Amino acid sequence: MKLTKQFLLILITILTYSCTDKSSKEPIQQPSLNETKAAILQTLNDETKAAFERNYDEWQSKWVHEQRVTKTYLDFSEDSFSESVGWQEINAFVVTFFEEHPDPEPVPELLSDIEVKIYGDGAWVIYEQQDSIRGLKRETRLMEKHGGEWKIAGMQTTIYGFQSE
Repeated sequence: MKLTKQFLLILITILTYSCTDKSSKEPIQQPSLNETKAAILQTLNDETKAAFERNYDEWQSKWVHEQRVTKTYLDFSEDSFSESVGWQEINAFVVTFFEEHPDPEPVPELLSDIEVKIYGDGAWVIYEQQDSIRGLKRETRLMEKHGGEWKIAGMQTTIYGFQSE
């Protein structure tokens, strides 16, 4: 009987030790706000550059390919509006635009500063950009992290055109 109690005590000790989660002793490193902002900025600049250079493969790789994504343009200078809902509609809009306007356009000065609010694996981003063809643009982007990469899940662009001074 004494041997059985010792055996059980040893077995319980071994099981307790082997079931201890050793990984919880080391905290998981989360990217800093500056690192996250830099990664989002890179995605936005890469997507803009790809769109203006008519690089379809690179452009589409920066987007979430799901039905819930949206893209909206308000162009005050041309008094126009367009809205695309869902990846298929956004993709079709851009494919048609690239076919109708196959020549690359001058890439706007790439972004160096954006306003960002992080929500876990999502982010809300706003910025202004000067486009040599369209003038001043204000953009809002909804970003999501997929497979460790930031992608665009929503885009709202307001084009004001060239402002006279």
